Order: sequence, then C-alpha cells, then structure tokens
Amino acid sequence: MRAAAGIATSQLTHARGRTILTILGITLAVLAATLLAGTGIGVVETGQEKFDAAGRDIWMTGGPVRFSPTGVGGFENTIVGAHELEAELEARDDVRVATPMAFQTVYVKSNDSEYETLVGVGAPARGESVQITNGSGFSSEDVHYGDGNYTGPMTHEVVIDQRTADLMNVSVGDSLYIGGTTGIARNNEFTVVGISPTFSQFLGTPSVVVHLSELQEITGTTGTDKASLVTLTVEDGADPETVATDLEAAYPAYDVRTNQEQLTELLREQAVIMAAGGSLVFLALFAGLALTVNILLSHVYHQQREFAALKALGTSSWTLSLTLVFQALFVGTIGGALGVVLSVPAARGLNYLAEFIVGFDGIVTLPPSVLVGGFAIAFAMSVVSSVAVSRQIAGIRPLDHLG
Repeated sequence: MRAAAGIATSQLTHARGRTILTILGITLAVLAATLLAGTGIGVVETGQEKFDAAGRDIWMTGGPVRFSPTGVGGFENTIVGAHELEAELEARDDVRVATPMAFQTVYVKSNDSEYETLVGVGAPARGESVQITNGSGFSSEDVHYGDGNYTGPMTHEVVIDQRTADLMNVSVGDSLYIGGTTGIARNNEFTVVGISPTFSQFLGTPSVVVHLSELQEITGTTGTDKASLVTLTVEDGADPETVATDLEAAYPAYDVRTNQEQLTELLREQAVIMAAGGSLVFLALFAGLALTVNILLSHVYHQQREFAALKALGTSSWTLSLTLVFQALFVGTIGGALGVVLSVPAARGLNYLAEFIVGFDGIVTLPPSVLVGGFAIAFAMSVVSSVAVSRQIAGIRPLDHLG
C-alpha cells in the first residue's frame, strides 16, 4: 500500500500540468452537476413559493396567453366577459373571491423619461396577497367598470415595482403616462400610489399595475372585456381539487388548475429547457470521466518502461493497478472537494445575476444532499476510470519495453 501510494504521488507530481488539468476537469464536472441540480430544485421551490404567496387556490385560463403583434397591447387575452365571469364565480357557495387579471404591453413615460414599453397588469393591487413596500396601494375598488359598464370614473392610480421606479425615475406621488399607444398614454396621467414587488416577481419583469377596467380602457379592450386569467380563493373548508373539478365541468371552455397543477403545467412547458440542462450535466460528467481516464492512460503510456521495469523487478500487476487507484482517488478527491467548495459562491453569483435580470431570488438552491451527490460523482468517476485503466497495466510485457 505504501509503495503504491509513493509511486502514485511521484507520478502525479512529475506531470503537474496533466494532474492540474484533470483536477480542473473533475471540478467543472462537479460544478455543472451541482449547479444544474440546484437550479432545478430552486425553480420548483421558488415557483411553489410564488404560487403560495399569491394567496390563490385555483387558476382559470382560456389557454395559453399568446402574442398579438397587430393589436394594441400586444397580448391576445383569451377570457372574454371577465367581469361577468367574476360575478358568476363569486356567486358560488364554494368560492370566496374571484379575481380576473389581464396582461398587456403598454407605453409608459414619466416627466423625466422617454416612452418605454412595459408589461401592464390589470389587477387589484391591494389586500393581504399584495406586498406594498412604499405607499398605500389602490385607494378604492375598481369603480370604472361600475354596474356592468365602463362609465364610472377612472381612479388613475398605478402601483409599480422598484425597477420601474428606477427606470422612470419616479416615486410615490409622482406621475406616469400610460396607454396602449403613445397617443392614448399622453391623455392618461396616472399617479403612483405604491411600490410593490408582488407582480414583478411573479412575472419576472418590470411592470405597472392598474385596475383591470382601466387597463382595458387604455388598451381598447372594453368591448370584449378580456382577461388573461382568473384566480380564485375557495371558502374555508372547501377542497380546491374538488372545486376545480366542478368548475371544469361547469366551464369546459376554460382550463382550471389548482396551484400544484398550474406549477406542474408551467414546468412541463419548459421541458425542452430542462432536458437541455440534463444534457449539459451528462456532457459535463462524461467530459470529466474522459479526462480522468485520459490522464491515467497518459501516465501508463509515457511510463511504460518504468512500469515494465517494476514488473521485471517483481512488482505485481495488482500493486501497479493499486497505484492507478491511488492516483484516481487523489485527483477525484481534490477535484470533488474543489467543486463542492466552489458551488456555494457560484450559486450565490447565479442567484444575484438572476435577481438582477429577472427579479427572482433563490433560483439556485443547494441542499446538503446536492453537495454530497456532487462529491460522490467525483469519487465514482475516479473509481470507474481507475478500473478502466487497470487492464492496461496488466497487459504490459516487460520484454517488449526493456529490450
């Protein structure tokens, strides 16, 4: 054992460049595995947290929200007659609150900025499910819709997120001009009444939130009363799955899902991206394994005379094979440890980048099981590579190299 360890150490220190390259290869393989696994876990956990924080039990949609480049607003919302549907749903004994929401692209301008296109949200920015970090939020209900029409007064109140506030250089009490076109925006001055991260975190983009009927008014969709989705909160004691099943039967034209079902559907829509991530993990592991095998084969190839001399002096093939095992375990342990140690700051950097770009925090989550799994991958790669190369040692014939 001591002889094998000594020979292994001598060979690794003699070829420092190849040794360092192999360690780095294993480190990158472990990093790829831990970060991509952590991203998958983080996406699911973040999605679940966002759905739970929304305070809704059921999501009703008319199919996927599609882009409509030829129309004002840019989105083709699929629920028609949103306010009437809201009244029907709230009349049910098992539904406590039904909230239609719409998304549209709108032009936004402040007194200190030029027009920017942002996502406009038609939703009630008030209540327990909406976090207001500055200001008070909407001062009243959606009064513009009135009693089944759009003749009520517009409040011209808007709630924005911090990124929109920085982009427009505004704060609570300042004015924003918002509309589906720049002409409409010039005639619709809104007052910022609150700063909230709720909707921008859910959407992953800067946004402005106004009452649903007012968003419909400034984007020209009052005729069809369109919305993107309707969220529902069931009565205390009601089972969301049972209510969802009943609603599916009552409204066959709509997709009705619970929180968990909606999250599952969103993840299913990203199956191609997730498959690509899995492919990257496989390629990283394969590259690390190939690099480890290559360095060990290289040691055998470049030191065949030395190995042949050791065999001629009576050193057994088992001892020489054990030498390769020590080499593989050494580079695997160092590479695995480096990969695990570097995973933590790398995950923090990716989380910071994700929060800066899309507003989501905690996208990469590294539970202890992921870190242990990453180190186990490096150990397994070392064992597999040493076994693969041991046959080369057994096949060395001293007379062929010492003539």
